[in-house]
Amino acid sequence: MRRAAVTMSTKGATLRALAFDLDGTLVDSAPDIGHALNQALHESGFGSFDLEQVRAWIGDGPDVLIDRALKALGQGEGAQLHMTLRQGFDRATLSAPLTHGSVFEGILALLQALRPAWPLVVVTNKPSTLARAVLDAGGLLPYFAAVYGADVAALRKPAPTMLNRAAQELGLSTQQLLMVGDSAADMGSAAAAGSPAVWAGWGYGVLHSLPMPPRWQVQRPGQLLEILAEQS
Repeated sequence: MRRAAVTMSTKGATLRALAFDLDGTLVDSAPDIGHALNQALHESGFGSFDLEQVRAWIGDGPDVLIDRALKALGQGEGAQLHMTLRQGFDRATLSAPLTHGSVFEGILALLQALRPAWPLVVVTNKPSTLARAVLDAGGLLPYFAAVYGADVAALRKPAPTMLNRAAQELGLSTQQLLMVGDSAADMGSAAAAGSPAVWAGWGYGVLHSLPMPPRWQVQRPGQLLEILAEQS
């Protein structure tokens, strides 16, 4: 059942729900992603990558992450190797979803403040099974009405498909769904869907890499509440 939402006007539309990216927005999961990747590589006889390198690769889901690692290792495209590494990555993630990383400071308080009035969803390039495991491990899953993960390549942001589906299932237009994320893929997905967006400056993305700066930028989670209050 949908709860009545606080409304916020923007460019003729009224915001009624929020969509959050996961990695780099809700959770500092880079250490866990790095652990899972390195565990999968170790099982196949490869070396490991340091955290800073892995963090720079995050944002497009595990398959692209693995492709980037293989390229860095000088390995050509190989479907069987990729599949083996992906299976190892998934096993390592599910066995320790958020053991090495953590929920970003301020996120829990933000969700507690938002949830009574705003329907919340997660829209992530992480596959939905892995995403739900991470959210559950961080104690965040109960705050979200739905989790939309990129279970097939065509769903990956910056494609608008997951935002379109989230809005439809909430009974809203995409203009009424605010995307909060830390990557160019998040901003691109919002633009393609026609959704407004907020840049999460505490995440992994690089703001100056965007073709156009987003309308709103925040450096800590609590500032999102300030933006919502100012626009109401």
